[in-house]
Amino acid sequence: MHWLPCGTYNVNYRQDFAIFRTIPHWISLIVFLTLMAVMPFLVGRYILSLLTVTCITIIAVQGLGILTGFAGQISLGQAAFMGTGAYISVILYQRFSVPFPLALFCAGFGTGLLGILFGIPAVRIKGFYLAMSTLAAQLILGWLFLHLRGITGGTEGLHVEYATVMGITFDTLAEKYWLVMACTAVMVYFAKNLMRTRVGRALVAIRDNDLAAKVMGIEVSMYKLLAFFLSCFFAGISGGLFAFYIDFINPVQFTLLDSILYLGILIVGGMGSIMGPIFGAVSMKLIEEFAFFSSPTLTSWFPAFGAQIFAALSLALYSVIIILFLVLEPRGINHLWSILKNRYRIYPFPY
Repeated sequence: MHWLPCGTYNVNYRQDFAIFRTIPHWISLIVFLTLMAVMPFLVGRYILSLLTVTCITIIAVQGLGILTGFAGQISLGQAAFMGTGAYISVILYQRFSVPFPLALFCAGFGTGLLGILFGIPAVRIKGFYLAMSTLAAQLILGWLFLHLRGITGGTEGLHVEYATVMGITFDTLAEKYWLVMACTAVMVYFAKNLMRTRVGRALVAIRDNDLAAKVMGIEVSMYKLLAFFLSCFFAGISGGLFAFYIDFINPVQFTLLDSILYLGILIVGGMGSIMGPIFGAVSMKLIEEFAFFSSPTLTSWFPAFGAQIFAALSLALYSVIIILFLVLEPRGINHLWSILKNRYRIYPFPY
């Protein structure tokens, strides 16, 4: 690590491949993780609940980012795969007494295998046709959640018991937050390292030009299916955490609108990056909170709309923000963040 007046230079491969390259990077990481760990002592239940849901969303969108941002495939069924992970984890934990960590892993792995099944069409089709194929996954799984009453509880849903790990029961909001935050940190770190391996480079090559990737010796079909597996694995973990956080699951929590929203979050945050899903999830949650707190004022101005104005305002803001990013900054918030970092690195010569 070197302190230099302008820029950071690497003198060996170990420094070049390091995730955290400088002392300020390590200090920032330690401060951030410490702040997130003590957050339950600094904020109220509302903010803590918002942070927990945001972390769960980050895991789901991170998986979608691997599939869409890095591998160039598209999916409109991420919410349904989240639901699959939620039901698998709850059923294994409550009905078969599987330990929570193992049940959560099995939820991710089982959802990943299901993702391979629905990802088989990606071997032959792409673009709009692949989107319709994954849309079928959303509709089929949603129908199964609703009609397999003996397993999923149907419209009545399933009540979820508190998660227990090594004798510790996560029954308070703060404890659930710590559990979700720890899992989020592990999954983001896993995704970051995965994209630096041969698998990550192969996925990017397929995204850029699958024919050229095949000529270079990359098994395009295998890596496409692997991308679906990884995306659904993340969705399964996210769904399992959501189930044990909310203490209740039913089919209406995993809709097509949620799948589309996850894709919008990825667009706003920035595809093809690990930070993109984080920026996107935080931004969209802030927009949702703005819509929530501004709804009473708008309701007083337009009483004819009544309480429905919140849902309409949220969707309208989501739509406008996504369109603006597609037109003005298609590479998302992460690109703006990269520009800011580059200016800082070459200071005082930002030109």
